[in-house]
Amino acid sequence: MRFLPCFLIFIYMLSATEAAAQDNFGLPVRVQTTAGTIEGTFDTRSGVQKFLGVPFAAPPVGELRWRATQPITSWEDVRETKAFGPRPVQPPVFGDMDFRSAGMSEDCLYLNVWSPAESPDAALPVLVYFYGGGFVAGDGSEPRYDGQRMAEKGIVAVTVNYRLNVFGFMAHPELSAEADYGASGNYGLLDQQAALQWVHDNIAAFGGDPARVTIAGESAGSVSVSVQMASPLSRGLIAGAIGESGAAIEPTLAPVPLAEAEQTGASFAEQIGQASLAELRQLSTLELYRAYVKSQRFGFPLVVDGYLLPATLPKIFAAGDQAQVPLLVGWNSAEIPGMAFMQGQPYTTEAYIAKMKETYPDRYEEALDLYPHATAEEVEYSATDLASDRFIVYSTWRWFDLHRQHSDSPVYRYLFSRVRPPLVDQNRMSALAGGTVERDDSTPPPPQPIGAPHASEIEYAMGNLHLVKDYDWTDTDHQVSQVMQDYFANFIKTGDPNGTELPNWPAATADEEQPSVIVIDETTKARPATNDDRYRFLSETYPKG
Repeated sequence: MRFLPCFLIFIYMLSATEAAAQDNFGLPVRVQTTAGTIEGTFDTRSGVQKFLGVPFAAPPVGELRWRATQPITSWEDVRETKAFGPRPVQPPVFGDMDFRSAGMSEDCLYLNVWSPAESPDAALPVLVYFYGGGFVAGDGSEPRYDGQRMAEKGIVAVTVNYRLNVFGFMAHPELSAEADYGASGNYGLLDQQAALQWVHDNIAAFGGDPARVTIAGESAGSVSVSVQMASPLSRGLIAGAIGESGAAIEPTLAPVPLAEAEQTGASFAEQIGQASLAELRQLSTLELYRAYVKSQRFGFPLVVDGYLLPATLPKIFAAGDQAQVPLLVGWNSAEIPGMAFMQGQPYTTEAYIAKMKETYPDRYEEALDLYPHATAEEVEYSATDLASDRFIVYSTWRWFDLHRQHSDSPVYRYLFSRVRPPLVDQNRMSALAGGTVERDDSTPPPPQPIGAPHASEIEYAMGNLHLVKDYDWTDTDHQVSQVMQDYFANFIKTGDPNGTELPNWPAATADEEQPSVIVIDETTKARPATNDDRYRFLSETYPKG
């Protein structure tokens, strides 16, 4: 057996050689865009072309800081697009986000394209995906958004960067005065709209069909989808929409009146000692970043600006003025822990009733009927349901309900219920944005999950479990991912998620009291909704918009 160590060394060297060669299966591939020629990589193993860090707008720097997105300047030489562009400037708000971009910059308006097309005449369906992160963090380079697996399904996949936090959403009276449309804020949303226009003008060169563009996103990305559906600037550029947990409707990142947003920006400028717009623009990126972080603001609100967004979403959808396209929308079974509602109180019936009386003093008995509380276990589930509803589920349901009531296009609703497997590294813990963070010795063990938390569905839906190394994925997880990705891919291709190998997913109709929902889990199946009375109750507690 003396040959065994040599054999093992040989195997190790072979594996190392294969690992080093993973990037050696590409050939250069060029595409002519409206601004110039770009060169990406054609993967000879998968047949997918990949273009990373493609500029779609002028860098929003200098005098273009806090201006509506401007067209890209053309170039003459071939531009290499083989690495992700810089991500938007952002603090490390969510320590569990995983980026593949090379640093941060205000010069961040880049997108990424994965295309399986063999010729520009392929006219394939297109997916444009907006990342989440509360409009304060995120990046199109995150592995969970990677477009390779969707491209392997016959789809041209695009991820888009957009400005964030103070750089992307601050309104100010002076900014409104200088804008030809008389408003300010929403710059990150305008970036998204400009990216959609770029896709419309250029995607045919990548083998995509500009008339078959589906937009999708999770959390703030889902909020973005709801806004782009409502916006007169974007609704003619999309053929379908996918929303994963979130809509720009109270209480989730709903837009505020322009005057209120301007006052917020003016107060921020005064707080950091920069009274005028000229002084604000003279600040370096680092100076503005530090001032923003020191202010302890969590971003700036979206704005009813009369331009990108002429009214609130409930008003736009109720009037039928949104994009009249198929909508696939849903949320997760345990978006946020019940302690977000209990605020440190134990999961006891007495503590739960007290919190209900505090939250709904005039209607707590009705609320208690909708969210039962007979045992500690039932309290935990109900507190989780209520916290999740108040956080993001209700706004998503309202979007779903408005579109099914005021559109002839089909609407499909899901509930993602798959609980992720244990972590590979038990010294880490799951966090809100969908990834993991280090857990030190003083951190108590996290509670056992009772459902699928916020953002946990992304890698399942996009087919990217293999790129997310934190969890000990099982064969069942890969099966669930295959089902969910197939639903999404079918919807992107046809406006209908159904396929011959999948459980039937019925569309919701306007006249159903309990419209159906498909529950995505180890066993995926459709059933009548059982919780819509909760959302109708909450609808009476939030502004109608």
